[in-house]
Amino acid sequence: MKTPILGSAYVARSINAADNRMVNLFPEVILEGGKEAGFLNRAPGLQLQQTVGTGPIRALWAHQTNGSDFYVVSGNQFYKLSGLNATPTLLGTVSGTGPVSIADNGTQLFIAANGTSYIYNEVTNVFAQILDPDFAGAVTVAYLDGYFVFNQPDSQIIWVSQLLDGTSVDPLDFASAEGSPDGVVGLIADHRELWVFGTDSVEVWYNSGAADFPLTRIQGAFNEIGCVSAYTIAKMDNGLFWLGTDARGQGIVYRANGYTGVRISTHAVEYAIAQYGNISDAIAYTYQQEGHAFYVLTFPSGNATWVYDVATQAWHERAGFSGGEFMRHRSNCQCNFGGNIIVGDFENGNIYTFDLDVYADNGGIQKWLRSWRALPTGQNNLKRTAHHSLQLDCETGVGLNLYPGYDSENIDTEAGLNLVAQYVQTFLATQAGDTLTTEAGDGFEPLGQYELSDTDISGYELVTNSYPAAPGYNPEVMLRWSDDGGHTYSNEHWSSLGKIGAYGHRTFWRRLGMTLKLRDRVYELSGTDPNKIAIMGAELIISPTNA
Repeated sequence: MKTPILGSAYVARSINAADNRMVNLFPEVILEGGKEAGFLNRAPGLQLQQTVGTGPIRALWAHQTNGSDFYVVSGNQFYKLSGLNATPTLLGTVSGTGPVSIADNGTQLFIAANGTSYIYNEVTNVFAQILDPDFAGAVTVAYLDGYFVFNQPDSQIIWVSQLLDGTSVDPLDFASAEGSPDGVVGLIADHRELWVFGTDSVEVWYNSGAADFPLTRIQGAFNEIGCVSAYTIAKMDNGLFWLGTDARGQGIVYRANGYTGVRISTHAVEYAIAQYGNISDAIAYTYQQEGHAFYVLTFPSGNATWVYDVATQAWHERAGFSGGEFMRHRSNCQCNFGGNIIVGDFENGNIYTFDLDVYADNGGIQKWLRSWRALPTGQNNLKRTAHHSLQLDCETGVGLNLYPGYDSENIDTEAGLNLVAQYVQTFLATQAGDTLTTEAGDGFEPLGQYELSDTDISGYELVTNSYPAAPGYNPEVMLRWSDDGGHTYSNEHWSSLGKIGAYGHRTFWRRLGMTLKLRDRVYELSGTDPNKIAIMGAELIISPTNA
């Protein structure tokens, strides 16, 4: 029978109900002619490009107007780079420690650092703090019809700059988002409209060209769904995404549909979010790779990252791996530059590219994991079953062309005699008559030879050193299972994915025992080798019983 290994992440409040974990894997639907309806891909690895400053990387921005540069906020420093490996040019200093919001008008970059903010002019190459006496600070910033629009910290107020000049602010160019008495959390421009997110509501404005203040609310474009964190607001796939909150609760992820928010998180994702405690520091970014549009939502306090794929409307976990445990993904922010998806590290100054052909995170382990129930939904009749074998339907022969491992071996002569480091016996010599000795070279341990049958040898037998195979030379997958609904697991059982070119290799496990009192089984597959993973399915051979 086909066991339901495909799907998405769904770990319910009770793992006895659902324990389908998916880490660093994402599903892809096959629209036509596939062996199965879809398969599981390995998440992209992190390819280090360079280290910029001391970090963490607080923001990345690619100027899409000319595409010749991108910008990095690393720690308290603001850099400009002309290429992935170009030498960073330090432009100035940015205050604060948290995320930074950036927008550009084609000439100027507005860098909002949750209060104190800055303008960099690409034409004059001048970087400076905004010192206009009427500037009250900015949390987030957007560009709309020639204006920089930003929200004032801890208020209901939104401001606009002078037309095409972020350094100048008119003292009357502000308005209050008063559709609800909540404070403004953040804002974003989308389709030439300004979405203003409060703690309990969202309202949408447009550029009406009014004399006093150019922006006007759109009648009817108001809904009572707020936003937990300004830095979870992101655009993708012609829509907006954010982590929501309102007067009734928090922790639901929404996508805009027209001027309303549509829930896209599942109960399982919402249950996970509820366990993190503080979610006000959540951050998010979006990116697209090979037609998959991803919303990447990280909870720093919860040390976890969740990813929503618009292409399949499925969630998975994206994780780093440290100290034998999963942790939040290392990426903190993103930009698209020169066709590369660039992300910055949350702990240091590293910038990486996402690469679907790289199966490690900056040379370190990228562990993947998939758990699922052995029997399809609704087919467990609560009778014990004997599990004979499990075969993984996957791409095999994916080993790397690296060095194999070797065991320690005796060093023999061509005649089959073992070499020893002797004390006083006859010794071996070079053709020129020089004595062959050990590395110590003290003359007291010349190299001699002896018959394999000899039992009394006055010397040290010479052997080669052993060393393990390079990671990925013969990649392995680890299987374990739980017979109590996912609470505890068996020992690990390993099987090979096949060395390079072994495309006919079969990955399977036999003699998997019998289900116990609960009459239920959860399987878990995982791996750490830096190899391609593509899983089309799994075939499980079981026998029913009357017990």
